[in-house]
Amino acid sequence: MPRVRKGAARNRARKRLMRQARGYFGANRKSPYKAKDMLYRAGAYAFRDRRQRKRNYRALWITRITAACRMRGTRYSLFINGLKLAGVNLNRKMLSQIAIEDPKLFDQLVEQAKAAAKATPAAA
Repeated sequence: MPRVRKGAARNRARKRLMRQARGYFGANRKSPYKAKDMLYRAGAYAFRDRRQRKRNYRALWITRITAACRMRGTRYSLFINGLKLAGVNLNRKMLSQIAIEDPKLFDQLVEQAKAAAKATPAAA
């Protein structure tokens, strides 16, 4: 069998790689070897940060709920526990939105949580 060199396929692969590395700085954009490394690293960062984004949003919602609870004289942990005891199934994203957009409804939720916490005897 005759020897086959990967001319067209290799050029296409390198072209695709360099097209993906557009916008990188210095040799990371110019050199195929550096560009390949940077694309691997970019992919790793993207994978990691897709998960971190979820964490960051949850932390933001909890911070907003905490601030709203403190304005009403309660703590975040007591509020969340009271809601669980009262059987209110709202996630933190929705609670955060309610705290911002409808403070009166949030006041009612705080009162409901406080009432449920008082009605349930504390575990010793």
